[in-house]
Amino acid sequence: MTLLALCALLLTGAEAFSAPVAPRGLSRTASPAMKHNEYYGRLAKAEAGRMRLVCVRTNNHIYAQVVDDSRGHIMASASTIEKGNKLSYGGNVAAAVDVGKRVAERAKEKGVSKVYFDRHGKKYHGRVAALADAAREAGLDF
Repeated sequence: MTLLALCALLLTGAEAFSAPVAPRGLSRTASPAMKHNEYYGRLAKAEAGRMRLVCVRTNNHIYAQVVDDSRGHIMASASTIEKGNKLSYGGNVAAAVDVGKRVAERAKEKGVSKVYFDRHGKKYHGRVAALADAAREAGLDF
């Protein structure tokens, strides 16, 4: 806010200033100017019927979730820290392939077949690419 606008606000009183308000009854994507680009893109894809396959990679583990952004629910998840994991180390490509297959199977059980891939800011390389390829081979469409 500029100094001139601030002075005018102080002189006229706070009642004269009103912030823009989105009309009620519309979807959350109705006013994209008020949202961040990434947030708007996620909601537009969710309302089009695609869930988000999120891949989070750490040095020792890898996690995957299928998220419905329109409702804010996690539909399916898999990771290398789950009980009953047959691999002893979760920081390699073999573990990423196993997690990709498991999350795809669990998503298919819930009726989810179309997703889009959220790399969580990581390069599409190595374990991230292995998880995506395994999920594709197990039946997810993205």
